Amino acid sequence: MNTPNVTAGPRVALVTGAGAGMGRATSLRLASLGYPVGCLDIDYSAAEAVTREIIEAGGTALTVTADIASKFDIEWALDQVRGKLGPVAILINNAAVEHFGRIDEIDDASWDRVIGVNLKGTFALTQAVVPGMIGQGWGRIVNLAAIGAQTGAPDMSLYTATKGAVIAMTRSLAVELGRHGITVNAVSPGFIDTPMARRAIDGDLFPVPYEQIVAGYPIPRLGRPEEVASACAFFASEDAGYVTGQLLGVNGGAAV
Repeated sequence: MNTPNVTAGPRVALVTGAGAGMGRATSLRLASLGYPVGCLDIDYSAAEAVTREIIEAGGTALTVTADIASKFDIEWALDQVRGKLGPVAILINNAAVEHFGRIDEIDDASWDRVIGVNLKGTFALTQAVVPGMIGQGWGRIVNLAAIGAQTGAPDMSLYTATKGAVIAMTRSLAVELGRHGITVNAVSPGFIDTPMARRAIDGDLFPVPYEQIVAGYPIPRLGRPEEVASACAFFASEDAGYVTGQLLGVNGGAAV
């Protein structure tokens, strides 16, 4: 896979949900390629650990804490990133909350929280950075979807609904923003070995053991966060300048 052209200048990346799993791996990958990275997470200590790891490796990073369901938090976080790193040119919309439950068990509080983070938060953060990208005449937006939005998943109708909406939003924004030099793409992870996935495994929230699920994949194993990070890094690169509105599955061949 091609890697970003870091000789073009230190374009600033902002990664949400940067404190763990795919967000952590993507933050580390982008930093290793020369990008200053804003590590945004609702958990300050988790994001700060990633920031320290980047700085100790010789990179540039900043910890910002925000609940992306809050527009106030988003504006505060962006002010910090712009003031200390520069305007955001690359946005990785990774932050999300999972939800398991039958449709008759989903209450209004769960609906509001999952929609608020996974869909509204992704939209609001994108909305907040787009004017700056238009001003630069260049931008990369990468949204994290989920395989369940493509295939369906039992007891995950609320979560997958938000991720399906993210896919639709990705394609519409790609059409809208392409003329401004901004690409918008989505990465759809399969069963990735993250803390979120491990919580579900440990809580016995899947209808069958996870080993049985991945055994049916063409590549019969859990994915690694670093493999998702590679896909995000490609979409963030100069080499992906003519790629927009696309959905790239990192799922071991479980969905196309």
